[in-house]
Amino acid sequence: MKVVLQRVREASVDVGGKTVGRIGRGHLLLVGFTAGDGENEVHWMAEKVVGLRVFNDAEGKMNLSLEDVGGDLLVVSQFTLYGDARKGRRPSFVHAAHPDVAVPLYERFLDALRQLAPARVEAGIFGAEMQVALVNDGPVTLTLEKIPAGP
Repeated sequence: MKVVLQRVREASVDVGGKTVGRIGRGHLLLVGFTAGDGENEVHWMAEKVVGLRVFNDAEGKMNLSLEDVGGDLLVVSQFTLYGDARKGRRPSFVHAAHPDVAVPLYERFLDALRQLAPARVEAGIFGAEMQVALVNDGPVTLTLEKIPAGP
């Protein structure tokens, strides 16, 4: 499971010209799943995202978490995070989980975040053509990955 986390002042996602999710201060999460991802990866990532200390304290140091600042979350599915462009000019997406696997994981991730997050959790629409707008704060952008445990 991969997440690109961007600390934002605000963010929104539109589908077909309609805003389906909008947040203020918090994190925009681009989320992708791969074969082998399951409950362990989803739970680990949800806890990591909510507890990660990337907001500034009174001294300007990144010591505060989403929990500490009461921040929002906007979650957008992004199978292209598992794109492999090492060969040729067109990326391969063979490592991205098939929707039959990814949709339930995405829904479970949203549920886990809604249980843990201190404020609003908004989301894009899985598999839709989306337009994402954001004001990156800092900018702060991190890539988080939880590799599935082997058999």
